[in-house]
Amino acid sequence: MTGQVRTVDGRVAGRRGQATRQKLLDCLGEMLNSSPYRDVKVIDVARKAGTSPATFYQYFPDVEGAVLEIAEYMAKEAASLNALVADRSWTGKAGWQTAEELVDGFLSFWRKHDAILRVVDLGAAEGDKRFYRIRMKILNAVAGSLTESIKDLQGRGKVDREVNPAAIAGSLAAMLAAVAGHQKGFQSWGVKQSELKPNLALLVHLGVTGKKPTR
Repeated sequence: MTGQVRTVDGRVAGRRGQATRQKLLDCLGEMLNSSPYRDVKVIDVARKAGTSPATFYQYFPDVEGAVLEIAEYMAKEAASLNALVADRSWTGKAGWQTAEELVDGFLSFWRKHDAILRVVDLGAAEGDKRFYRIRMKILNAVAGSLTESIKDLQGRGKVDREVNPAAIAGSLAAMLAAVAGHQKGFQSWGVKQSELKPNLALLVHLGVTGKKPTR
């Protein structure tokens, strides 16, 4: 996380201060991988970073404030998901490739950020507008482009005009998020990751085009 950063009281942090702040965020991110969000305390994050709680409070008001910093950065990275859909073909074999790459990229993104995404989902479910906004920013990176893809197919007479593009796109984005957040759970149902991806891609392709894919 680069760029000019400030302390809680508004001072611009120097190079050393920025490094300390980043270390605190990195340590917090590691702790979220192994500890429930509500169990993480400022003193534990500071100790892991080799500094003091007082130093932590120079940069963040509390653990939640630091978590939001990580989540905002992750949401910016989610913008790259748009490239998996925007200006991609949904016809013929190219359409199947688009569906596969979207699923693979989305699941990979979720696995990479699983810990912080669990916190974002929890906060959004509890009605915290800050976390809800971040969650929607991530889903919109896909839903917006899917909407345009479906509109384009409608314009070319390849999708029923009765279909609401935004409704379909939003449903598909929500489905991808739900499946991505439950990847480990599929194993308990006897579904391997190698089996999950093509079947999820099939649902995405059907949702966008209304047709079975050409493979």
